[in-house]
Amino acid sequence: MATPPSYPHADITDQILGSAVEVHKQLGSGFLEKVYENALCVELRARTVESVAQPEIPVAYKTIVVGTYFADLLVANAVICEIKALSDLTTVHQSQLLHYLKATGFRVGLLLNFGTPKLQIKRLVF
Repeated sequence: MATPPSYPHADITDQILGSAVEVHKQLGSGFLEKVYENALCVELRARTVESVAQPEIPVAYKTIVVGTYFADLLVANAVICEIKALSDLTTVHQSQLLHYLKATGFRVGLLLNFGTPKLQIKRLVF
């Protein structure tokens, strides 16, 4: 199912979601987050989509850098992916990603939970 083109970075998120579905299909649930992060990088690379695991992203407060955030995955220098391997996602996880978007200036984030029988996906746009 394709993302409506009106979503920011729809082409990139479609590639990420297709890759995440393939990773979940191949590995299922039960591994640690790092395994899914690595597998997602491999799958994105196979699709020639640029991705960086654990990139260091400065966090600003009123234009002053006050810290560093390490995203699980940054795709095409545009979409932050927060990867989980939990029994379920909560609003806390969504809030966490929304704060990451706000603090880093990125507009689009995907919360991907590989810990359930069916891959859980939340798209956030800031």
